[in-house]
Amino acid sequence: EYSLWTRDPEQEILPTCRELGIAFVAYSPLGRGFLTGEIKSPSDLAPDDWRHNNPRFQGENFQNNLDLVQRIERLARKKNVLPSQLALAWLLARGNDIIPIPGTKRIKYLQQNADAAHIIITSDELSEINSVLPPNVAAGARYPEQGMRAVNR
Repeated sequence: EYSLWTRDPEQEILPTCRELGIAFVAYSPLGRGFLTGEIKSPSDLAPDDWRHNNPRFQGENFQNNLDLVQRIERLARKKNVLPSQLALAWLLARGNDIIPIPGTKRIKYLQQNADAAHIIITSDELSEINSVLPPNVAAGARYPEQGMRAVNR
C-alpha cells in the first residue's frame, strides 16, 4: 500500500526495489477512497461498508484524516485538478518505477484517474505536498489490530 497517507514503502521497500530494478505497484493509492475528497462523513459510506471497521475511518481518526484531505483539496484547487488526481500525480512523480492501481466501479472515475497521468508535479509542488502531508501523518492504523498483525509478519 502506498499513498499520501501510507508512505511506509519509502523506508525499505522502495529502496530495495530500486536497487534490484523492480517496479513497485502502489496498492490503494487513493487511501481506500478517502483521498478523493468524496467522503465527508462516515454516513457517506454504506452501512455494510467494510471501511466502518477500518481505524482510519473511525471516531477522531476520521475527523483528523478529513482535515488531511482538506489540505489535499486546497493543493488540488491551486493546481486546478481533483484531489484524487493530485494524489495519483504525486505517486507518479515519485518515479517511473511506481505504478499506482486505483480501484473504481465507475467509468467517470476511471477517466479522472487516467487523466492524472498527464498532470505534471513540479519539484516545488512536490516539496509543498510533502511538507503538508509528511510521512506518518494519517491518523489510525491501516487495518484493525488483527489485520496489522497479518501485514507485519
